[in-house]
Amino acid sequence: MADVQLENARSDFARGDWAAAYATWSVADPDNLSAEELEDFAVAAELTGNHDETVAALQRAFRRSQEAADLGRSVRCAFRITMTAYVHGEGALARGWTARAESLVADVEDGVELGWVDFLRLFRALDAGDFATAGRCADGVTERGRRYGEPDLTALGLCSQGRMALYSGRIAEGLALLEEAMVQVIAGEVSPVVAGHVYCTAIEGCQEISDFGRVAEWTAALERWCAAQPGLLTFTGQCAVHRGQLLRLHGEWQEALEEFEHATRRYQEVHAPDAAGLAAYEAGEVLRLRGEYAEADAAYERAADRGFDPQPGLALLWSARGQGAAALAAVDRLLAETAGPVQRCRLLPAAIEVLLEAGEVDRARDVAAELDELAGHFGCVWLEAAAAHAYGTVELAAGDAAGALPYLRKAQQLWARAEAAYERSQARLLTGRALAGVGDTESSRRELEAARTLFRQIGSRPAADEADRLLAPSLPAGLTAREAEVLRLVASGRSNAQIAADLVLSEKTVARHLSNIFTKLDVRSRTAATAFAFEHGVV
Repeated sequence: MADVQLENARSDFARGDWAAAYATWSVADPDNLSAEELEDFAVAAELTGNHDETVAALQRAFRRSQEAADLGRSVRCAFRITMTAYVHGEGALARGWTARAESLVADVEDGVELGWVDFLRLFRALDAGDFATAGRCADGVTERGRRYGEPDLTALGLCSQGRMALYSGRIAEGLALLEEAMVQVIAGEVSPVVAGHVYCTAIEGCQEISDFGRVAEWTAALERWCAAQPGLLTFTGQCAVHRGQLLRLHGEWQEALEEFEHATRRYQEVHAPDAAGLAAYEAGEVLRLRGEYAEADAAYERAADRGFDPQPGLALLWSARGQGAAALAAVDRLLAETAGPVQRCRLLPAAIEVLLEAGEVDRARDVAAELDELAGHFGCVWLEAAAAHAYGTVELAAGDAAGALPYLRKAQQLWARAEAAYERSQARLLTGRALAGVGDTESSRRELEAARTLFRQIGSRPAADEADRLLAPSLPAGLTAREAEVLRLVASGRSNAQIAADLVLSEKTVARHLSNIFTKLDVRSRTAATAFAFEHGVV
């Protein structure tokens, strides 16, 4: 390669034009590139989604550094190969290079190289579920990064310490550590690949604890960072997922689905299909709330295929489709096996919804109390809103409409602060039900109409239909809206199996509704129930 081309590649690299730098270096004879140029070529290749070339360049740089007895560069190359292998699901390659890095420092008593190896040991400990070892490794990474003035190592260590603190319930400490790492990244003090990892790791940590304020702030910074780098592909998929999560929160569901689809395409372009599992799950959540149940089921299946657990969204889907027994069994399992405050806060709101649908009010109240305790500990508005919402829902299910109202009013206020459009409308719908329960029918009507309007705006058909039913004239004999639906189908001559198919319920559930209808109407046959339906205008 001519010297002028090499100089152009270095210039493109220096200004962050990864595509141009990659194009120039990729046609060069690698034997003519220095170890430093090979490392930089690997950066350009990684950021433009060329994984195989990334590994090949780093392996060449590793061999050059070994020949030159350059321990620091050797360890750094081993570190980078391991990390890109982890990202692309190449576990065997990652484990092999971790072992090689450890062998390089076997006789080293101290030095910055041990910090890079400690980070690889941290990943291995996390894979094994050994959080104590992972925590000690994170501490070592940060300590050596600071002592030896290595910004990349320091930022990675701080971010790791922050996530470990969150998982152990030390929320304030964890967030402070993430903020310190993000200061370095936003100030441009770390290398591009490490910056991308820290951005995404910190945002993901905040998303897991529903701290959407930080998610929004740091996602905006990530967007600016991505936009400033021509040809960047790596990390743009994660950026799209985080944008989609915020759009979902704000009720902009179609735009959210488009972002999740965009994220999936980007993950495919950079050959990281496993990472698309989160995007598929998030799409499933939107589709479920829109009432597109078959499409949601398919999205959850795609998430599972890519290694992402589709629960608790799948349990909520089963519950919405009338598969209450399956939903309850899944929630029972999840409550028993899910440990750690971060994991629990993701599960508990869904668990409460399923438990109440199954009529297990006392258990739901216990879970709501746990959620409230976590919300107080985390200090995130979204969780505080979810806890108030849960208490209000439980009291309403227990028949205490007056007791539910203060919680639901608080939930509305907090959901508004969190800019959570769907959740705020759900709180208004529940408030309407509670107001009807205490006899304030006009206030109830206003709440229900406001909720229905927003449900229609954001595209939540099931919730809008529920508001419609609540706004409909009262039904005779204390029939619920669902029981009236069943009775209408009975009067039309449908069998239990046909009713189950029409309403997407199990036959057992239809039989239970029919038993309740007979009791309320004081009849003993379908013929008598049909006569009642015609006499009282139910059909």
